[in-house]
Amino acid sequence: MKDFGMLHVYTGTGKGKTSAALGLALRAVGHGARVIMICFMKGDATYGEAQAFRYLPNFTIKQMGRDSFVNFRNPNPVDVQMAQSAWEEGKRILLRQEADVLILDEINLAMAKNLIDTNEVVAFLQANRNRTEVVCTGREAPQELIDAADLVTDMQEVKHYFTSQNITIRDGIDH
Repeated sequence: MKDFGMLHVYTGTGKGKTSAALGLALRAVGHGARVIMICFMKGDATYGEAQAFRYLPNFTIKQMGRDSFVNFRNPNPVDVQMAQSAWEEGKRILLRQEADVLILDEINLAMAKNLIDTNEVVAFLQANRNRTEVVCTGREAPQELIDAADLVTDMQEVKHYFTSQNITIRDGIDH
């Protein structure tokens, strides 16, 4: 697509990083772009976005993480392997130019917790995104990625019903 090739980072403690990436994806698909989203941490097939992609042309979601939480203090070797496999898939997609927009969902946290190498990711994205718009989401975006990005949004939680009203996850809104 014309004028694609920027690097976006959506990070911070607030809700909405993946949702912002999905909004960008929806806009891109509306203009005929091919979008691929790789989920580094969200392997649960019941997530709304994992179900919704079937209804959008040119939009593919690849869930490559487990459907359970990762223990970042002592990650299971399978979590490291899955994060590295997700990154390898992202590199393959970029090199083959299979997408106009590539969303790397939760890659920031995978780098921050040393499941994948930050310096390798940043160097590869700088050298190989060509005309592919790349969106990296997740908390704790490494400073190296922030420095390399063309757009950075830091989402901060001000108030959330999880804590202020003790409301649990709601399908269709939070999941």
